[in-house]
Order: sequence, then structure tokens, then C-alpha cells
Amino acid sequence: MHIAMLSPVAWRTPPRHYGPWERVVSLLTEGLVARGVEVTLFATGDSITGGHLHAVCKKGYEEGAKEDPKVMEALHISELFDRASNFDVIHNHFDFLPLTYSGLVNTPIVTTIHGFSSPHILPVYEKYNDRAFYVAISEADKAVSLDYISTIHHGINLNEFTFNAEPQGDYLLFFGRIHPDKGAKEAIEIARRTESRLIMAGIIQDKDYYEREVAPHLHDGITYLGSVGPDKRDKLLNEARALLHPISFDEPFGLSVIEAMACGTPVIAFNRGSMPELIRNGINGYLVSTVEEAADAMGRLGEINRGDCREWIETHFSVERMVDDYIKVYEEIIEKTKREDHRPWGYYEIFADASDHKVKRIVVYPGKRLSLQRHQRRSEHWHVIYGEGIATLNDSKLVLKAGDSMDIPQGAIHRMENQGKENMAFIEVSRGDYFGEDDIERLEDDFGR
Repeated sequence: MHIAMLSPVAWRTPPRHYGPWERVVSLLTEGLVARGVEVTLFATGDSITGGHLHAVCKKGYEEGAKEDPKVMEALHISELFDRASNFDVIHNHFDFLPLTYSGLVNTPIVTTIHGFSSPHILPVYEKYNDRAFYVAISEADKAVSLDYISTIHHGINLNEFTFNAEPQGDYLLFFGRIHPDKGAKEAIEIARRTESRLIMAGIIQDKDYYEREVAPHLHDGITYLGSVGPDKRDKLLNEARALLHPISFDEPFGLSVIEAMACGTPVIAFNRGSMPELIRNGINGYLVSTVEEAADAMGRLGEINRGDCREWIETHFSVERMVDDYIKVYEEIIEKTKREDHRPWGYYEIFADASDHKVKRIVVYPGKRLSLQRHQRRSEHWHVIYGEGIATLNDSKLVLKAGDSMDIPQGAIHRMENQGKENMAFIEVSRGDYFGEDDIERLEDDFGR
């Protein structure tokens, strides 16, 4: 199984600080690679992965890239789809735009919908509903007009989050975008009502909102740290008394919520969107509706067992569980879209299929080889287009490079093998009176056929 993983190009994958979609892509990619799944990650050139990295954008457009973001996105997406036939499944984490390419390729596409930025984008998802596969990241974020192959909650790497049975700090934490959606203003109100210290961390996504609702209050125990990376995130989360998450929109997921609970830190969140799927009210946090209710919940933090917070995340939100769920989805998609032209060793395209000849382009994956075989009713001519292969012809082995050719007489034993690190391809011209699969006599096969 070879997965093409399409990450956004706003930030590096994984992100240095902010970049929730890129963070999920990285966790999934590295988890799949650890399981032995071949993954090609399409991301920025400074991205880090144990899989194959393919990039046309040197760095993210939110991190100082000089190119126009729309141009970068177009080049990035088209780069993958130009190579779509190399993969068994394309996994799209780039919102709706890649779906517009789906009718041009045969490779199945699964799209994780990381939320709907606007109802205006829904028509694109609806147009491709009958040919694409959609994954929701929460039950709350499902659109009734779409069909979904699965709901898969995000998972996190628990090794990145230190469990703390007793908070070492005396502060509350707001960890998210400085934007009205995330409730920075409400977090400040909760802290002031309860006379609590508040630390705020996250990118400023709405500067006017920050200047109006946050900056004037940065005194008397309220501190804004800016955007913080993984090195500071763990300490901030595990030493906090609680995470405040007073959102004013129906949030599709909420990574900071499960990250806090992984540290044992309970969450006080407004009861919207996916929050009831992440928080068990009264056990690992509190679901509230107003600032007043949140302030009241502060008085009940002592009733929360921080060990229960960690256990909930270990059981339901680990990266291992997320990887398991996605592998099942990939396998289901491959089974539903079985393609005659794909084989365990690679794939082929048919250019001509007449009564007396057949022409194919055959691509062999690195480290793979076709079966050792012979035909009784056809002869073949091979011409290598790119890469390098080792061809068997009866008792001989020949190294064939781009531009080299070989004739295979009727009845001759033959095989092509790719021992390189990149795909190799050759044109196969068959001549005879029959080209069916039952004219293939397999003498040896790596895949038990």
C-alpha cells in the first residue's frame, strides 16, 4: 500500500508552533511509516518525515515564503495529481480544492474534512460526494448532505505530553488563536471573576480583536506569551490548573483540549461543536454555556481526578488508535475500488489493444519485480523509459537503462526487476493472436499468484 499524503503549505509539516492540520498530517504520516506503510508526503520543502518527501514549495506562505499563496497551492496540488497513478490512495488534507482534480485521475481519494470554513464551500463537497470518500473529525462536524466513510477523532503522541498529578502552577491557561471564535475575551472575564492568573498563548489571527479585547488587560495577572512551540507547550499545559476553552463557534475538534487532558489538566469549555465528544462532564472537565457557569465550575476543579483525564486520552485519543482507524479506511477504499491496472509490484496503462498487438506502459515500484513467466501465444518487446531494471531472459540477466530495449521470443522465460530507489518504467509491445491473463504461465511469483 502506497499512500500519497497531501498536507497544506501554510506551515511546515510538522509545524514549529501553530498549524493544527499540519500537525495531524505529521502524526498520521509518521505513525503509518512506523507500521511499514509506504507514504509520500507532499508538503513544504523544509518538512520533516520518515517517509518520502515531495515538495515544490520551499517553505510555508505563513512563514515568509515570497511566492503568492494561491500560486503555491496550485503548484503543490497539481504536483501530486500529475503523479496520481503512482499511488494506491491519495489522502487529501487540503480542504475542497483538490477534489476538483478527482475526475481526472483513477486513484481513489479520501478527504479528511478538518471543518467547514464557510457554508459556501459545501457545494464543492456535494458535487464530488458520489466519487470521493470523506472522513469527519467529529460527529458534530458532519454535513447532512454528505456521505462519510468514517468518523475518526484526531490522536496525539502521548510521549509529547507529561502527566502531572498535581498542577505546579497557580494559573489558568488559554491556548488557541486570538480570535473571537476561540473566546479570548471570555477567558479573560472568567479569570477576572475568579481572581485567577491567566496565561494566554496562540497566534494573533484578528489584530483588531487583540488590540481591543486582550491588550488592555495585560496586567494584574494576565500574560500573553505569543505562539509557543512543542518545547513550551508541554510545560504550560501540565502545570496549569485548568484549560479555558470558551469557544463561540461549533468547533470541529479542538487539539488543545485533548492535549491538556493528556497532561492531566481538566478543561472548562463552552458546550458547542465537538466538545461533548471530547469532554466527559464532571469527570475530565466541565461543559458550560456562559462565563458565569465557567466561573462556578472553577470552584469544582478539586472534584476532577487528573489521572482520569490522562486515562481518557490514552484510551480514546492516542495516535496509535488514529493510525489504526485510517489503515482500516484505506483498506476499505482499496477493496471498494479494486483496479485491474494495479498490482502489488506496480501498475500499468494500456495504450493499444488490438487483435494482433497490445501496448502497455508498465511501472515497477522500487524493490519489486514481476513474476517469472512465459507466454505461448505472444512475443514481446521491452523499451525502458526511465529508471533502471534487471531483466531476466531465460538463463541471462541484463541491466536495462532508459533507452535500452530487449526482445522476448514467444515461449521465453522472462522477468523485470527494479532494485533501485525510484520507480522504473518500460513500454511493453506484445504481438500474437491472444493476450489474455491465462496465457501467463507463472514459474515464480513473490505475491503467491
